[in-house]
Amino acid sequence: MPTPPLRRRIRTALATAALTLAATGLSACGSGGPQDSAGGGGAALEAWVYGDPSAAVQRKVVDRFNKTSDVKVKLVEIPGEGYQDKMRTSMGTANAPDIFFNWGGGSISDFAAKDMLVDLGPYMKKDPALKKAFIPSILDAGRIDGTYYGVPMRGMQPVILFYNKKVFREAGAEPPASWDDMLDLIDTFKEKGVTPFALAGADPWTELMWLEYLLDRFGGPGVFQKIVDGDKSAWNDPAMIKAGETIRDLVDRGAFGKNYKSVNYTADGASTLFARGKAAMHLMGSWEYANQKANQKEFAKSGLGWTSFPAVPGGKGDPKDVVGNPTNYWSVNATRVKKGERRDAAVEFLKFASQQSYAKDLVANGDVPATSDAKEQLTAHENPEYATYQYDMVSQAPSFTLSWDQALPARFTAPLTNNLQKLFNGDLSPKGFADAMRDVK
Repeated sequence: MPTPPLRRRIRTALATAALTLAATGLSACGSGGPQDSAGGGGAALEAWVYGDPSAAVQRKVVDRFNKTSDVKVKLVEIPGEGYQDKMRTSMGTANAPDIFFNWGGGSISDFAAKDMLVDLGPYMKKDPALKKAFIPSILDAGRIDGTYYGVPMRGMQPVILFYNKKVFREAGAEPPASWDDMLDLIDTFKEKGVTPFALAGADPWTELMWLEYLLDRFGGPGVFQKIVDGDKSAWNDPAMIKAGETIRDLVDRGAFGKNYKSVNYTADGASTLFARGKAAMHLMGSWEYANQKANQKEFAKSGLGWTSFPAVPGGKGDPKDVVGNPTNYWSVNATRVKKGERRDAAVEFLKFASQQSYAKDLVANGDVPATSDAKEQLTAHENPEYATYQYDMVSQAPSFTLSWDQALPARFTAPLTNNLQKLFNGDLSPKGFADAMRDVK
């Protein structure tokens, strides 16, 4: 089983691949390789899912659905390392899936632009319970130009500010409730010889979480939404410049220590420093808990604390806003599933993701479901306190911004991480970063 950070890194790569389809061209591919579970004869709907241990949840729902439907579903589990190529070479061909796993937003925007996806809005209007079944901020995060093309089908993954309880206790400190608290804690931990924030500067996607939260807190989610909508000038929005200046201030204050440029995440570098008390806090996706459980079990059990990213002075953003990976989604391929019985069956299959039995399976798998009524089931989670915190954090969020490297078209991915790393390392000024991103073709 790949570790949570590796899974996250693969997810980003796969989302990028989906976005490059229009530029790279499409060609047919063979059907060999994936493992599939039988779901009926040749008329079965083929549903592709990312092949990892969480696919066990999707196997169960396929079995339940096939007991109720004349049109069957066949689940095809694509190994993680093969999902990228499989999607690239199949969408738009006769070998494409009928239903497929994705990340919403930018990961399917090219497909939506080519009218390759089923608009789920009319189905939600006809069956309002379907829309109400999911936390609004997560359901909305999967929209494209206001249109719903996906239904949440896996757990939520918000970015959380984690802290080391033992380090805080020994310093007589409390988790930050304001930006001034954050700045004071930097001084407090530096005096103790502890790096205030673990940061894996060798893996620059980890730095993106800081920019995402700071832009939201200074300018609100609308600034980044303008960028997603194609407004290049929004890269030079005052809130973006202020976010960049704040990053430089944090670096200069020593918030990330002196060696962050050489610290990695994918080999557990930053997480290990954090767990061993060499760093006091760590801004990371919710998968950090699973990562710590796998590699520093005792720390995960009793030493890991969590809180929200605070507001900033003069900021326009709501401090309850969340950034990260809202969840994964099921979408229906409109070019494969024409109107009629098969399309109706495909949408009915998507509706199974809104059922309590599905949420129960997710909880048993260690996930936190995106359904609006899942909270009562979280007592069965392996860490109910942590799961409930995540659930409340997301369900109360006015906005959940998708990770920028997944929300933006593929041409932005490399420039974004490269330029952001230069900003952190002092090789680009905040304005220089904004200008460089504005000029990405």
